[in-house]
Amino acid sequence: MSERIVFRSGEALVAGGPPGTAAEPEVVIGELDGPVGTALATLTGDQVKGHSRVFAILNTDIMVRPVTLCVSKVTVKNSRYTNILMGTVQAAIANGVLDAVRAGDIPKEKANDLGIICSVWLNPVVAEQDDLDHKVLFDIHRKAMAQAIHKAMHHEPSIDWLLENQDNITHKYYQMGLDGKI
Repeated sequence: MSERIVFRSGEALVAGGPPGTAAEPEVVIGELDGPVGTALATLTGDQVKGHSRVFAILNTDIMVRPVTLCVSKVTVKNSRYTNILMGTVQAAIANGVLDAVRAGDIPKEKANDLGIICSVWLNPVVAEQDDLDHKVLFDIHRKAMAQAIHKAMHHEPSIDWLLENQDNITHKYYQMGLDGKI
């Protein structure tokens, strides 16, 4: 049996597609009988208007394992945004979870014992785009989810890497502020 996974965290940013398609999931992963399981159950039962929490599904009645709860970082204000978030992106997250199991980042034998909470970023501009490419949006969110899980399960970036590179990294929006662009 694999080691106990109490609490792992990770994030990823995948961009490069058309405007609005970037993905930046943040995940916590852990045993269902630990703090992540408690948080997952609490979030599921404590729905908030504009921030619905839903399980990641491949289709309307096919939930993935490990159980994965999607929580929107953006207040959902219209049905088009909701349909994109709870359709294309939700399915992409589900597929990213299965990709992580297939890659061995999540031990297959732990699939029924772990829970994942995914804080989902979907740019609100997608609700205004008539030519939104759902395939590109799906692929980017799927890749980002698998990367976030990989980073969480492998403790990436490591503290050594962070300490070595701290002074070489400037947050994108901080730099834009320094440059007078925001």
